[in-house]
Amino acid sequence: MNDAPHEAEETATVTLFSQTARLWALILLAVLAPTTLSAAPFAAYVMDARTGQPIYKQNEDTKLHPASLTKMMTLYLAFTAVERGQVRLDSKFPISSNAAAEPPSKLGLKAGQQIELRYLIRAAAIKSANDAATAIGEGLAGSEAAFAQQMTQMARALGMNNTQFRNANGLTQDGHYSTAHDMTILGRRLFYDFPQYYNLFSRRSADAGITTVSSTNKRFLDGYPGADGIKTGYTRAAGFNLTASASRGNKRLIGTVFGGTSTAQRNQVMAQLLDSSFSRVPSRVREVRPGPPPTMTQRIVRRAKVEPKLAALQPQPQELTLNASAPPEPAMRALPSTTTSAAARPQAMSQLALSVSPRPQLRPNATAEAVAKAVQMAVASDDSAASASPAAPVLANSSRPVPAPRSRGSSDPGDASTAAVLADAAPAPQAGSDSLALMASTPPEPRSDRVIVAAMGEGDIADPAALEIVSRAENSGRHWGVVLGLHRSKAAADELLLQTALQSGDVLENANRHVADTLRGFEPSFANLTKADAQLTCDRLQAKQQECRVVGP
Repeated sequence: MNDAPHEAEETATVTLFSQTARLWALILLAVLAPTTLSAAPFAAYVMDARTGQPIYKQNEDTKLHPASLTKMMTLYLAFTAVERGQVRLDSKFPISSNAAAEPPSKLGLKAGQQIELRYLIRAAAIKSANDAATAIGEGLAGSEAAFAQQMTQMARALGMNNTQFRNANGLTQDGHYSTAHDMTILGRRLFYDFPQYYNLFSRRSADAGITTVSSTNKRFLDGYPGADGIKTGYTRAAGFNLTASASRGNKRLIGTVFGGTSTAQRNQVMAQLLDSSFSRVPSRVREVRPGPPPTMTQRIVRRAKVEPKLAALQPQPQELTLNASAPPEPAMRALPSTTTSAAARPQAMSQLALSVSPRPQLRPNATAEAVAKAVQMAVASDDSAASASPAAPVLANSSRPVPAPRSRGSSDPGDASTAAVLADAAPAPQAGSDSLALMASTPPEPRSDRVIVAAMGEGDIADPAALEIVSRAENSGRHWGVVLGLHRSKAAADELLLQTALQSGDVLENANRHVADTLRGFEPSFANLTKADAQLTCDRLQAKQQECRVVGP
């Protein structure tokens, strides 16, 4: 038989196969080369969510682009604002042209539109909509730049020391970065600080008001047993990122991967990290919850604004002169017309004079002659008594006291000694005046009260400082819980929690149910309660002979 045709056919087949293989290799190289050349740096971090202790870390503190993992902080601040009462879930937020112009992924919002906050939260958490995240930031802080500053401040308060935000959606921007370690911390805070909203991250789809949105994390949620969140992210600069949370029995892990090369590769790496970490952590461990969630307060700082003026630079200080009020007019008293002549009356009117008081009325059955006689007898008796006294010579030689500076008109012109004293002590009164008068003093010179003041500008109220993140008081808010004793099995503890929740109505509507596996048994509890609700729940249960105790922060 002639094998030449068969050899030729076999050679042609091998040649064709080689050419086809080369072509596919070139296509594959062309596809993979750009991805390989532009691949983002890889980083990963896994922690035990119950204690916050690291299980695996690689480049965990390398500052990289977080992409849409940024929206975790946007949602954290939105939940904080709702819990503080700053806004409500049904509050309508206006959509700006800036938010409407954000690139995909987006919800499709239009400028001028108004939409409830609950729909924006769903779109940002589930679909990772950039326009929804920007609208949340602008609605809460007034502008995206101001909101980014609040995001960074909150990150510092949570211990995310290598994170800085520039926008609310995670699109690539200079100075916008985070780390795998910091994003894992944020994922743990979302789980513990807002358990009432955490189930949002495990939804596969949700109503976002104008449309139904699907989860960008659906593949990992469906493909990894126990996964219940949290957030995906992708940009060319960041690669494929993921912060995930999963539980197995009493164990819960939270991990972050930066710089994946594809969705499938990123999910596979995360699954391998979680699998290996679950095998390394103990089943029973003392849970160490993070502290109370920080809150935001506005601190207003008043600053005195002093601007130099020309008067302050001169040697002489600036003087502020207060004009002296005019001196009061002298009070004029009526002068008896019988004692003041017409010529002396104008001069007497310029003095401050006291009018002579009217003489007392005579008693009935008394005459003027009898009164005068009684006065003469009294004077004579005083003179005789004084002369008979042993001290009379001493008193006679002593000088008379100087009268007060006032003039008393005397009807006795012979009293020369009194007149001499009055002449030395004060100016002589007007001739012929019997009135008791105070000599009119010279009006004081108008005094110029001068107040020297420093040249200074008026104080101003500066713009309010940025929102300050402070720790919330431990005895405020929903940081109380109730513990329902110990049980032998987890099933019994879960059943008790369910029955109690159903019987308590609205009191435990927002409570977080939890069963702790302790060395003594399984301990069911409700968390995220106010102090009043916790006490009310225990009172009701104790009335039914059910063990219960209130636990606080």
